[in-house]
This record gives sequence, structure tokens and C-alpha cells, in this order.
Amino acid sequence: MSTLDTTIESLRHSPRLPEVLSLLQQEMDEERERRQKFYQEMTPEQKIEFIDGKVVLHSPARNRHLDATLQIASLLSTYVRIGKLGTVKVEKCLCVFTRNDYEPDIVFFGRAKADGLLPDTLKFPVPDLIVEVVFSSTEERDRGVKFEDYAASGVGEYWIVDAEDSVLEQYVLREGEYELKLKSSSGRLRSEVISGFEIEIEAMFEEKANLEALRSLMG
Repeated sequence: MSTLDTTIESLRHSPRLPEVLSLLQQEMDEERERRQKFYQEMTPEQKIEFIDGKVVLHSPARNRHLDATLQIASLLSTYVRIGKLGTVKVEKCLCVFTRNDYEPDIVFFGRAKADGLLPDTLKFPVPDLIVEVVFSSTEERDRGVKFEDYAASGVGEYWIVDAEDSVLEQYVLREGEYELKLKSSSGRLRSEVISGFEIEIEAMFEEKANLEALRSLMG
């Protein structure tokens, strides 16, 4: 029995169940109001998220973070565009989950979801693959609430990238939970969500390797 099932079972037999449900309903109603206010007040200039009922405003990223994000996105976008497999978005792409709203560093939408996007789309669906380039102020969320929410919401693949140590962690969804498939600073990455995508991990962090990989992808 999962932790969630155990918690529900315990509450089901508690005499305080009505009180707990009433309190939770009140908190969820208040959270929905805050979320609507978040939608009304957010602007395209901000990198901002709504997590666990709170607005999270991100500070500027360090250069190594920006470089890794750009190099990974260029590899993914080039491959996806050539194969007409969907679309890749970077940074300020607000993805709407059941309870939370995230702006991951890089996201991939397969063709089914990409075909539903319009030029004026502001709120995007749950991605098929997400990449988060972590740093000290985001790592707890990237490995905590986001890790749990991405898996629960059906994000098929999740990469956690440490730009400082040049390490990639690749997680794939197995029966509703993430399984670590690869953790390395070298070797070859094979995506399970983006059909046929294979790349040397060094190409995500080193400019020369990145350019060579891009040339290879473009034939």
C-alpha cells in the first residue's frame, strides 16, 4: 500500500474526517483565488511560477546555467524540427498542471500537443519531456515538488542537469513513478520520449562538442 493510500485509509476511519475535509476545501478555495490572481498579474517579462499555493519569482541565472540551457535546447530543437516530431520551448513557457504552474528551463511537446498550440497560447499543457538545469535556489523544488508532480502528471521523461559539475540525470516514467535510467557526465544519452534522439552528454556542456553534434544532426 502506498503512502497516499495509507493516509487516505487512516483519514477514512477518523472521527475528524468532516473537519479535515472542510479545512482542506477552504484552503483549496483560497488557493484557487490566489491562482486566478497570479494569472491576472503575471507578465511575459517575468520568469514566475505558482507552486503549492505560492507565487515563486526567479532571480537571474548564472552564465553556466544559461550556456547549458541553450546548448541542450539547441540539440533538442534541431532534432525535433528536422524530424517534425513536435516543438521545443525554452524558459518562459508556463505549463499548467492540476494544481501548480511551472516554467521549466526546457520542455518538449510531441506532435499531438504541439498541434494544439496557437500563436497566442500563454498557458501550455503538461509537456512530454522536461529539462531542469538546477542551481542552489531551485534544486530543492526541482528534486522535490516538481519531481513528484511531473511524475504524477505523466511527464514521460525528466532530465535534471547540474551545469556546475556537468552531470545529467535522466529519469523515465515507470508505472507512475520516475526511475533513474542514467546519471553521468560522459557517454551517450538515448531519449525514450523523443524517438531516435541520441547524443553525447559532453555536447550539452562543451561548446565544441555541441557544434559537432549539431552538424551531425543537420547532416
